[in-house]
Amino acid sequence: MILNIRDKNKTDYTYLGLFAGAGGLDLGFELAGFQHTESNEILEYAVKTLRLNRPDWAVVHKDVREYTPSFNKGLDVLLAGFPCQGFSLGGNRDEADERNTLYREVVRIAKYMQPRVIVLENVLNLRTMVHPETGKPFAQQIADELSAIGYTTTFDFFRLSKYGVPQTRRRFIFIAYRTGTLRNFKFPKPQREETGIKDFLYQLGQDLSITLPNHDPEWGFKSYAHTETGEAFDESEIAIPVRFSRTASEGNPVRDFESPFPAVDTATVWGWAKGNVIAERIVKSRDGAMFVRNPESKAKLWRIKASRLRPFTAREYARLQTFPDDWVFCGNNKRELQLQIGNAVPVIFAEKIALKIREALELLDGRKQEILFEIGEQTMLF
Repeated sequence: MILNIRDKNKTDYTYLGLFAGAGGLDLGFELAGFQHTESNEILEYAVKTLRLNRPDWAVVHKDVREYTPSFNKGLDVLLAGFPCQGFSLGGNRDEADERNTLYREVVRIAKYMQPRVIVLENVLNLRTMVHPETGKPFAQQIADELSAIGYTTTFDFFRLSKYGVPQTRRRFIFIAYRTGTLRNFKFPKPQREETGIKDFLYQLGQDLSITLPNHDPEWGFKSYAHTETGEAFDESEIAIPVRFSRTASEGNPVRDFESPFPAVDTATVWGWAKGNVIAERIVKSRDGAMFVRNPESKAKLWRIKASRLRPFTAREYARLQTFPDDWVFCGNNKRELQLQIGNAVPVIFAEKIALKIREALELLDGRKQEILFEIGEQTMLF
């Protein structure tokens, strides 16, 4: 499935993005009809991505600690996907990581701008990791600091495969609003079935002639762990997605198309295997071997053999993060591309959050009427 930006009924509600990265959260709000004002981002290559795709956006390339928005009245929504590395299971989970307190820049800017709504996005560990100064879970500490400047906070966590995203990524979302307002806000409801990867990846895996930005697929994966054998195979065989890194994982590296992917991150390497595919676990000899982190480990490691192997392109990762195919990523190397994509908020999920905020604002402002009626045991809002 080729994802395209869809036209929404535009609104005059505005948003400003902090920690904008490659633009997933900002783009989701644009798709929901909100009007962009400014975005702030510290990484030069991410700023280039934003400016290339949205030359009409005002993108400020600056450390958020040195950033003050160019206006301070009339903002509807302040967005902030603040850094998660200090909280994340994929990071160090260090409560003293200086990036953990960057949420205070959001509080500072919120106090200055007085937006009607604040949206903060991060990882689930905010629920349990404690603030080194107060001993409270970070989630509660953030809520308390927002309360001190006049905001009521509601938060929840989400498994994104239940919200149209083809991965099991789990995210934590805060919605803060001026106390006494936005009483009608409700988080989006999960769908019954999880979203599989087929509509997003299958076509790209089978047809290497498809031309897209950030997409240059080529068979031939150089690896010390996995083997491209070059053996003859039945050309009718399909390419299947596989994990090349995290070879000590308990999870089978071969994936099916009907299920969601595990969370796309900034480090795990995925790819395709085609023809005579074998995935097996072996006991690795660690004597004199390369890249041995723990020579005492007895863990069995996954090894993949196939006639053909290739890694995912940046576009394939971007598909899993639900970026539209015409959203082009800038970077000097594959690492810079994957950092932007892996750290992004999936666009489809961001749009769903944005639409619920828009609905709540329209109800609050009398632009939409609240109509309740019951179907069975459920109360429906229109």
